[in-house]
Amino acid sequence: MLHRTIHLFRKELRLHDNPVLLAALESSEALYPVYILDRAFLTSSMHIGALRWNFLLQSLEDLHKNLGQLGSCLLVIQGEYEIVLRDHIQKWNITQVTLDAEMEPFYKEMEANIQRLGAELGFEVLSLVSHSLYNTQRILDLNGGSPPLTYKRFLHILSLLGDPELPVRNLTAEDFQRCRAPEPGLAECYRVPLPVDLKISPESLSPWRGGETEGLRRLEQHLIDQGWVTSFAKPRTSPNSLLPSTTGLSPYFSMGCLSVRTFFYRLSNIYAQAKHHSLPPVSLQGQLLWREFFYTVASATPNFTQMAGNPICLQISWYKDAERLHKWKTAKTGFPWIDAIMTQLRQEGWIHHLARHAVACFLTRGDLWISWEEGMKVFEELLLDADYSINAGNWMWLSASAFFHQYTRIFCPVRFGKRTDPQGNYIRKYLPILKNFPSKYIYEPWTASEEEQKLAGCIIGQDYPFPMVNHKEASDHNLQLMKQVREEQHRTVQLTRDDADDPMEIRVKRDHSEENISKGKVARTTE
Repeated sequence: MLHRTIHLFRKELRLHDNPVLLAALESSEALYPVYILDRAFLTSSMHIGALRWNFLLQSLEDLHKNLGQLGSCLLVIQGEYEIVLRDHIQKWNITQVTLDAEMEPFYKEMEANIQRLGAELGFEVLSLVSHSLYNTQRILDLNGGSPPLTYKRFLHILSLLGDPELPVRNLTAEDFQRCRAPEPGLAECYRVPLPVDLKISPESLSPWRGGETEGLRRLEQHLIDQGWVTSFAKPRTSPNSLLPSTTGLSPYFSMGCLSVRTFFYRLSNIYAQAKHHSLPPVSLQGQLLWREFFYTVASATPNFTQMAGNPICLQISWYKDAERLHKWKTAKTGFPWIDAIMTQLRQEGWIHHLARHAVACFLTRGDLWISWEEGMKVFEELLLDADYSINAGNWMWLSASAFFHQYTRIFCPVRFGKRTDPQGNYIRKYLPILKNFPSKYIYEPWTASEEEQKLAGCIIGQDYPFPMVNHKEASDHNLQLMKQVREEQHRTVQLTRDDADDPMEIRVKRDHSEENISKGKVARTTE
């Protein structure tokens, strides 16, 4: 018997490599493609800021357009998801609901509620994994029921699993023609809302445009240069280039506009034709595996996005200082390199992985000793690619609360940015108040004389703040605090520590004129 199906889009906002949508089309006589815009759910579970709201709406509009080209449409229904489903399952005589399987607690709870609703109302539920390379449960099972807590152990488990499943075939107009499309008029009734409909500021527009079409365009653009693909090594990319020096695909993976499996196998084909190519963890495929690592650990670790009750995370008495946190969040630390990064984040919703490292280290173990949870919340609000697993995993990593153990390496908020951008062009772009300072002062404008500050049109302490801390004193003090914490919680430290050296470490020439400065860490996202 063929079904009357609601296909529920959640994260997989695309038509390529969408196995559960393909299964829905093959098993249905009528198909209603639906996105439930449950604002209360989205706001409470993911703390979406204005930039990400706009990116989501653009992605939905693009999905609607692409479905239209195949003879269907996207129905965006606003309301609480269980009420919406109850209403429309009865209204449309639905016998099946299909949806993408997700591993975040709030999405798993939603799926469990839909399963219960199915048992009550008499419809079937089908969910399939396609947001990650592997079904994380298979990795857990192979590891004895618990997540592998080191990247080395994780790669060993993957070697037993073999390659990820191949992407499914592309959908065609014929697939949709076999099913009855939604009744005429429904598309207009349930159209994609405009930002103004949701009272979202139209000014909050990132230069990054959402949607599968743009994601695929960016993907093809990067894969044209196969030499760049094969030689890509994450630590060698520049954190303050004025255009992204990494792929810039992370927002599209996060929202499901791009298939991670499609990217993985496109890379495999390029690697197979190359004499030499970079390897995990620094290669492009290595970045996808870091994503998978954090997805797997998050799926089976209680309270993964919190410190308290999180068994793999060091329990640290971070300072509670709302004023300092606000200065960091609003780009008023007095360190131009840090403030430029936070300005780019607020304006565009994306920053380079090493820039993320710099501001995260500054907030936590480097300078301010404020909890990684506070930084994670800011990133969750502002980043287009904010992701439950990766965001929390990175913040634990960068605060040396878990996973990362070279904790003596602290980013200098002056010297680190200067290495790759000595002229300070990045700072001049995002902090135009400082644009007239000579290059020798652009990273430390407080060292310029009063006359030089007047010539630059910016008086430090008046037009731009003095540094909020003495970096050397603060980082030395915090280093001792961290050393003590790690000695006292040695057993927790060992949970996420590899026997070998840190697999992400890239040996670099060290600058001994400052404290240990990290130059070569690799991000855990596919930025």
